[in-house]
Amino acid sequence: MDLESKLRLIKRNSVEIVTEKELLELLETKEKPRAYVGYEPSGEIHLGHMMTVQKLMDLQRAGFEIIVLLADVHAYLNEKGDFDEIKEIAKFNKKAFVALGLDEKKVKFVLGSEYQLEEDYILDVLKMARITTLNRARRSMDEISRRKEDPMVSQMIYPLMQALDIAHLGVDLAVGGTDQRKIHMLARDNLPKLGYKAPVCLHTPILLGLDGEKMSSSKGNYVSVRDSADVVEKKILKAYCPARDVNNPVIQIAIYHIFPRFNELKVERDTKYGGDVVYESPEKLLDDFKSGNLHPLDLKRAVAKYLNKIIENVRVKIEGR
Repeated sequence: MDLESKLRLIKRNSVEIVTEKELLELLETKEKPRAYVGYEPSGEIHLGHMMTVQKLMDLQRAGFEIIVLLADVHAYLNEKGDFDEIKEIAKFNKKAFVALGLDEKKVKFVLGSEYQLEEDYILDVLKMARITTLNRARRSMDEISRRKEDPMVSQMIYPLMQALDIAHLGVDLAVGGTDQRKIHMLARDNLPKLGYKAPVCLHTPILLGLDGEKMSSSKGNYVSVRDSADVVEKKILKAYCPARDVNNPVIQIAIYHIFPRFNELKVERDTKYGGDVVYESPEKLLDDFKSGNLHPLDLKRAVAKYLNKIIENVRVKIEGR
């Protein structure tokens, strides 16, 4: 794959890259750069996780070595359970990510507790604490904190550790949703002060929940890889998707999950409604939806069908169904 093709693949469906110049320099100077995403082992694997998994798959194709951090210590600090519970969830997460398409032979899965309790890492956490204000630590954690109003001190340690993970894992490119941006900028600002390089950072969009609001485990407004085919279909058919308004979760699923994997989306319709249509680009899909040529119900049925194809591998390999 030539450099231009790599850049196009890496940038696909990203909100920003900090900075594109540094990314280009990385690709030109390092044969096998290293990228990572960190995941708290908690709750369900859903469409939000699948967004960054898809980006890791893009990066694999572009020649990156991939590290997936199963951040058990972070999950513990963020009050997501005790260590035994968290590690069991981490085992499932690993299997799910592989079933979703990550090439296990080209991915290194790492538990945070494998290195985050070592003396040199803890010493770096203390050093980072000395150069980070409490206000900045709190701002960095606001998007993902379990307790936004009255946070625990443990949650202020969280962003410091996440910045240091980038250094201790030898990461060149840190990947995450836009909710990770403040933590990534903390890493870029403070890691060089401790003698480490600043990472390039890539941010993916945050998907809407199926109700058009912020995706939340408490609301259940998401599709999980544990959902049966019938449940997926029912959820998508009920999803927020007003005619002609492209700012909705069904359109987002098509753009961010279906097109990258299938390179097209086929909508099956009765001939009296225009017959079947195959969209080979997101742009054409958006144009037809905006104009009213594509009805929300037809789009929903197509999206549910493709989404079930993606999740089917997880059901078979993990759930045994």
